[in-house]
Amino acid sequence: MTPIKRRQRVTTGIPGLDSMLGGGLLEGSAVLVSGAPGVGKTTLGLQYLVAGAAQDQPGLLVTFEEFPATLVRDAKSLGWDVRALEAEGKLRLLFTSPEVFLKSLQSPDSPLSQTLRAMAPQRAVLDSIAHFHRLTSDPVELRHIYNTLVNGLKREGITSLLLDEAARLLGPQPQYPGSLPFLVDAILLMRYVEVDSTMERAIAILKMRGSTHDKEIRRFSIGKGGIQVGEPFSGQEGILSGSPHRVA
Repeated sequence: MTPIKRRQRVTTGIPGLDSMLGGGLLEGSAVLVSGAPGVGKTTLGLQYLVAGAAQDQPGLLVTFEEFPATLVRDAKSLGWDVRALEAEGKLRLLFTSPEVFLKSLQSPDSPLSQTLRAMAPQRAVLDSIAHFHRLTSDPVELRHIYNTLVNGLKREGITSLLLDEAARLLGPQPQYPGSLPFLVDAILLMRYVEVDSTMERAIAILKMRGSTHDKEIRRFSIGKGGIQVGEPFSGQEGILSGSPHRVA
């Protein structure tokens, strides 16, 4: 009987998050990262790609809204020289539209698809997949689009982060159109929370297919060097509901 091959772990570049994930992301998985604007999703994505570059794992950041120059500036403020990584062939920033990117996954002979294969990225960050919502108002068609997106990335052997903006800054979020949470392998939540009249950032893992993971909600901060995950919120309930309260 052939033994089952264990999937390799892929570091996020954030030790505290890797610990929450049981050692890192599973290689080849598609991960949904949901968070409010400004909470740190793009920072997490950049940190993930920079960590891959340090391990000679080429990375691709596909942006549908921010110009690459803005991302380069933001990365520099955190201590990362994105232009140098691009010059070394370890990272690429791609500014395109959802339609063009989707067609490149459907057509292996497209110029963009050929470019990506020449680079052979092992990591990818899409910022943000909310732009795919405007391609259709039909939830069935949207699910097909998400299937094409997730399966296309997996077919290329890419471990990907799909960044998506939460509809609300605080509190519970509405259901996703197109059943995206059911198609991805893991879901990371990044939230603003109000605790004792102070705004803090929280991170949690909602699901992780094929692996155990931390069930706690933890604080995180952003500074030079990127994201740092701290201690769990203790003595509090309802953190992600938007109405936290102390427990005895």
